[in-house]
Order: sequence, then structure tokens, then C-alpha cells
Amino acid sequence: MSDKRWQLADLLRRDNRLMMGKLLVVVALMSGFGYALVPVYRAVCTALGINVLTLAEGTHAVRAEDVKNTQVDYSRSIEIEFDANARGPWDFKPATNHLTVHPGELTTVMYEFRNVQDRTMSAQAIPSYAPKQATSHFKKLECFCFNEYTLAPGEVKQWPVVFYVDPKLPRDVKTITLSYTFFEVTGKDVGKDAAKKQAAAPAQERKL
Repeated sequence: MSDKRWQLADLLRRDNRLMMGKLLVVVALMSGFGYALVPVYRAVCTALGINVLTLAEGTHAVRAEDVKNTQVDYSRSIEIEFDANARGPWDFKPATNHLTVHPGELTTVMYEFRNVQDRTMSAQAIPSYAPKQATSHFKKLECFCFNEYTLAPGEVKQWPVVFYVDPKLPRDVKTITLSYTFFEVTGKDVGKDAAKKQAAAPAQERKL
């Protein structure tokens, strides 16, 4: 009788160890999947050419010295198309929709922003590129992208994009489209506007 109990207990211990091993494997797989989501998302966006962003843009890694050491390739011309999209009540447009540049040539294009609302608004711009293989070859020294800007009602501002095209751009790429989407950063200026109105109200009204 004792032998059967011992065998049963040993069987239960083995089952518990097996179950514990399976649970650890599941936990490890879930953790790995969580860490893999970001690079997978970036890979999918890159493959589809959607909202392709570069680390250099986020960190402003391009330096003026890099441009000085870049030779202009006058044997090639690249057509640059500028596209501007506004998600919300903004007037947002480039000074020109098209430029022809040489690889390595430093170029500046201005963008105009107008807040057409009767309230203060904050917004920021996110860039994307076409074709996708041009992304890493479009070098910016100055750009308004990723920064948050606040404009008063009716206020108009202009900001530059200073860039050059890396001469290492594949020769089969003849045209690059730089597209910006300018959208409102919500939930920040509502409180500011309310505070201004409250401060401007008469003292007796504020008490009520």
C-alpha cells in the first residue's frame, strides 16, 4: 500500500514539474513577444512605406560637419516633392511643392503654419517618405518635425527644413516625396484657455 502511495506521489511531483516547465516557457514566450512588438511594428511600417521614421531625425544626428565633407554630385538630379497634410483646423503648406536638387547639395524649404481657430492650439508634425529606400538618404540638419508648437488664434509662423540628399542614394531613385502630417496635440491647451478666461473674469463673477 505504501509503495502505491509513493508511486502516486512521485507521479504527482513529475506532473507538477512538467506543468511548471510549460508555464515558464509560456511566460518567456509572452515576454519575448512583448519586446518584439516595437521592432515588428517598425518592420511592417518600413515594408509598407507607412510613416517611416528614422532615428537620426528624432535625435538630430546630422551635423554641419557631415555636410561640409559631402561632395555635391552634379552629374545627378533628384526631384523632391513636398506634401503637407493637416489633421485638424490648420493651414499648413510648403513655400514650394517641387524642387530639383543634386545629391550632397544643401537645400532649404520653408513651411507656413496658420492657426485658423479662435483658440490657442498646440500641434506637431510627423514626416514620411516615398519611396521607402530613400528614407535613410534624406538627411536633415534642421526640421520642425517631432517638436510641439503652440500658436495663438490666427497666428502665422514659418519654419525651415534644411536638408541634403546623400550621394549614396540608389541611382534608380529619381524622385523623393517628403510628406508631413500636422496634427493637434489635444488635452493641453484646453486647460490653459480656461485658466486665461477665468483670470480675465471679474472678481465677483469668479466667486459665483
